[in-house]
Amino acid sequence: MSRTRRSFSASEKLAIINEADQYGVTQTLRKHNLSHSVFSRWKESFNAGGATNLQSYAKQRNPELDAAMEEIRLLKNIVAKQSIELEFKTELLKKSQSLEQRRSK
Repeated sequence: MSRTRRSFSASEKLAIINEADQYGVTQTLRKHNLSHSVFSRWKESFNAGGATNLQSYAKQRNPELDAAMEEIRLLKNIVAKQSIELEFKTELLKKSQSLEQRRSK
């Protein structure tokens, strides 16, 4: 039986961090069934950049970065296709040259 991954909003994460400060980390983590490593990551993110850093990774994605990654993917596709074409043409040229050499003998 597999468990589904839980996701917390930034406000829920902030509330859990505040609750841990008031009532203790261990008690709060047990109440919300969280691991200490997850809580530590949230706390570091909060300390580094405030509540905006607590947003999920999906919300933090940069649209410019996504567009650049898509362009890179398309360019790699083009280069791969051209490489295959070049290899095919080179093989064809080698075969035609060897046939011409056989005929000339």
